Amino acid sequence: MSANVNQNTLRLLFPQWQGGNNAPYFFGAQLLNWLAPKAYGPEEEVVVEAPAGQELVEEDGIKGRNALVKQLEDAFSKINKHQPERIVVLGGDCLVDLAPFAYLSEKYGDELAVLWVDAHPDILTPEQFNHGHAMVLGSLMGNGDKQFASYVKRPIHARQVCYLGVNQAGKWEQEQMQQLGLHNVSPEQLREHGSSTLTDWFASTGAKYLAIHLDLDVLDPALFRALLFANTAYPDGTFDGIAQGKLSIAEVISALVDMSKVADVVGLGIAEHLPWDALALKQMLEQLPLIGNQG
Repeated sequence: MSANVNQNTLRLLFPQWQGGNNAPYFFGAQLLNWLAPKAYGPEEEVVVEAPAGQELVEEDGIKGRNALVKQLEDAFSKINKHQPERIVVLGGDCLVDLAPFAYLSEKYGDELAVLWVDAHPDILTPEQFNHGHAMVLGSLMGNGDKQFASYVKRPIHARQVCYLGVNQAGKWEQEQMQQLGLHNVSPEQLREHGSSTLTDWFASTGAKYLAIHLDLDVLDPALFRALLFANTAYPDGTFDGIAQGKLSIAEVISALVDMSKVADVVGLGIAEHLPWDALALKQMLEQLPLIGNQG
């Protein structure tokens, strides 16, 4: 990547946890930022109140709505300050991609396509669920919650969107995906046909630019443990009936690298990092003699 491209790429740290109502997303985003390669362009951090055991209140059908809106507006402010050509987002729950992708949609219009790499469709509304992170793609398409959708000045058309990895979607989600005409490449299809299913879709859109949403829960929790579904503290059966990822890291890397060969990637959002082992070790260190909080 050229130096000019790096200079025009904004790195946005967004440790939002309220959209998933899950405090560890805050630490997960910070660790993700530490792990990421050095940024050569501008860097910003969205102001997010650190979790301190506070209980989120449901506000007009969404948990923590007011905090989420405040953070959304701060994200827009920091993006607009730089007017970047490209954005990398390190989150945080999935809702962190609402402001960056809305900005990219307004900037690139019909020349932008979106690859949504996720085990879940993220098109729910407050009528189905009260966690904002499950609504982000719906909002980007101008659907669902009216307040969140109002921030998207140029909604993304369904024909410009493709899922990678969605499986076991609920009945309402399946019906919506079919009604909207949303394309999905399942893990099985990716393994059978390779990246050609994705590159063919991108060619069909007529787009030049691509924004990629990468929810880490698209990964198989048996292969990658820093995911919601891999937390051993949850009782057996907690996530029965909820889709879990089926892809490996190698499969995701291969698919996204192949897409970067046919598209100008202008957005990459990485979300839902829940490093349970690192959190457990952090909490352990805080309680040990000499190094811990007690001195």
